[in-house]
Amino acid sequence: MPTDRLNEHEFDKMLGRALRSSSQPVPADFTQRMLKRVRQSEEQRVLARIVLQEKLALVGCIALVAAVLAGSLVFPDAAVESLQRAARAFTQQRRAFLEEIPLTVEAIRGQWQWCLTLGAAAGFAIYSLAGLWLGKRLWTA
Repeated sequence: MPTDRLNEHEFDKMLGRALRSSSQPVPADFTQRMLKRVRQSEEQRVLARIVLQEKLALVGCIALVAAVLAGSLVFPDAAVESLQRAARAFTQQRRAFLEEIPLTVEAIRGQWQWCLTLGAAAGFAIYSLAGLWLGKRLWTA
């Protein structure tokens, strides 16, 4: 955050000069309270931006659903045909997938040592990457 980069000593000097010209008494923790308020206002600004992005995403999803519904009401034949094409493509892919399963099982059964070696290497790679990215949090969690 930008407030983390504030030089507190410079801020104290500027604030001290401004407060010396003031006639009112100043509490001892005034600087800390002001910095806390600045940080809170920035956090609220960031949070408001995130909430706005979430609202815009929700509006976009609702608009997409409304457009699909409107399109299906205006062009019902095209909507039915596109759904039928999608269903045909899905069933054809499912059949092809189900036909490939026995072949895949036979290939793995014949090469189980090679698959075990690749699995161990992949597991070690994942473990190493997790240790690199998560560091001590991986083992202390």
